[in-house]
Amino acid sequence: MEPPSSSSHAQDLDVAHWESPGFPGNFPQSAFEAEPEILVEDRRWRSYVTGAETAVRRALAACAGIGLQPGSVVLSCDRVVKRLNGTHRGKHKPTNVLTFEPPPGFPGGDIILAFETVLREAQKAGRPVRNHLMHLVIHGSLHLAGYDHHHAGEAREMEMLESRLLSRLGVPNPWKPRS
Repeated sequence: MEPPSSSSHAQDLDVAHWESPGFPGNFPQSAFEAEPEILVEDRRWRSYVTGAETAVRRALAACAGIGLQPGSVVLSCDRVVKRLNGTHRGKHKPTNVLTFEPPPGFPGGDIILAFETVLREAQKAGRPVRNHLMHLVIHGSLHLAGYDHHHAGEAREMEMLESRLLSRLGVPNPWKPRS
């Protein structure tokens, strides 16, 4: 599935690089080494998460050794995520986080989060929105690195890794029941 984001670093590259001899080795290294772009599309994120960009960067740093880093993380809203979820997954409802893998041979990918859904989930669980945001950024990064949770064994492995990465950030295990 192609990433819908127009902000993907791969899309910023000159098309001449794609058509010239020696592709893909002729890409400028800076295109592959750039930090993920963090876009705060919905300003409400900043009302609930002080230093939202910093929280996202910390979560990304925690999983830097796991695999693929996104080209962008977009802090959006339910309306946008619902539209993308319907278009790309056939599910016409918002979800907390969507990930879009890059086209083959390109670095990055996109992680898109829905404000209202993330806020509602955090409040229902009695957890800070900041912690839930960092959890979902890690969750999306793991999807980009090839992890999934369609089967019980996969889900357990992914949950254990998420909790280990979150502990590095001082964020409590979201899978452990609150006492």
